Amino acid sequence: MPHYGDYQNAIYGAGLQGVVPRVPVDFATLEARALEAMPPFVRNYVQGGCGDEHTQRINADAFRHWGMVPRMMVDTRQRDLSCELFGQVYPSPLFMAPVGVTGLCTQDAHGDLHAARAAAETGVPLCASTLSNDPLEEVAKAQGETPGFFQLYTPKDEELAASLVARAEAAGYRVIVVTLDTWVTGWRPRDLNAANFPQLRGHVLQNYFSDPVFRSRLAKPPEEDLPAAIQRWGATFGKVLTWADLPWLKSLTKLPIVLKGICHPDDARRAADGGADAIYCSNHGGRQANGGIAAIDLLPGVVEAAGSVPVLFDSGVRSGTDVAKAVALGARMVGVGRPYSYGLSLDGAAGCAHVLRCILAEADLLMAVNGWPTLAALREAGARRV
Repeated sequence: MPHYGDYQNAIYGAGLQGVVPRVPVDFATLEARALEAMPPFVRNYVQGGCGDEHTQRINADAFRHWGMVPRMMVDTRQRDLSCELFGQVYPSPLFMAPVGVTGLCTQDAHGDLHAARAAAETGVPLCASTLSNDPLEEVAKAQGETPGFFQLYTPKDEELAASLVARAEAAGYRVIVVTLDTWVTGWRPRDLNAANFPQLRGHVLQNYFSDPVFRSRLAKPPEEDLPAAIQRWGATFGKVLTWADLPWLKSLTKLPIVLKGICHPDDARRAADGGADAIYCSNHGGRQANGGIAAIDLLPGVVEAAGSVPVLFDSGVRSGTDVAKAVALGARMVGVGRPYSYGLSLDGAAGCAHVLRCILAEADLLMAVNGWPTLAALREAGARRV
């Protein structure tokens, strides 16, 4: 039975022929190489965060004060990293979190398709963003047999929201992830210092420009009057959601509704009581609000409050060890963002797939060495503050 950890054998084997990885296997080197390759406006957007970026930094740093205790004399020659969500079995708990400029992370400006192809190659689901350089239908096709998620930035225009969700359902996405914390963008100095906001330049808006409802709101199609289409997008982006909107959101689709941005236990309880199908613990990687607490430190409280409702997680995940710690603290699935974006920038779909395989290999080998043959065993072992 092959294991994700076998990827290191492939790397070492290639090394015997003088071949080294085109894309680094560790996050620090990966980030440094990727930042050299990215155009400045993409680099600032992907790497940057809100305010002085303190929350963004502690999201990643906080994983270091969570530790796990190994168990010995356990037969871990066979490992099973599979998990279940909404009746669908996934080969691992890893997924690609939504990143609004994925499309710009490759030189051909089709990064969304590259990420989807990496999903097809690795079995790691892509949570496709509403902000995309390619229509959601094309992104879904590129994921092949790997089930995809669709992330919704809920527009003020409720008919447009319904259209986007209906398109996602028709395209074969399995889950609708509703982002709660981005009806307006946070204070992002890197982008502000460059006076650059990609969407206002017409980037990553293809899901809107291809939507029949959005197009019906325009005097001329985007191909004929791009400034007017961008202005219309700006006017409709960002509906302020309240708990009163949850029944409406659920009425839009038969697909599971996941609420992204839940960090407080009371909000987790209210989401569960209100019928949310899953809760997504995240602080947007520190991009939307500064001055917060590391998301991984908030995860245990959210998991406890959610009860039987599954919890997804992202924010600060950089490695397979981070994935394992989040699972140990109760996350059903764990999203990674910046690392796969960096892989895209260096080698497109192949670079993205390589990064995902490295993360999975590290998690798998950690479980092998530490005596956890399954995710259930990993959760039973848990993680402790150190």
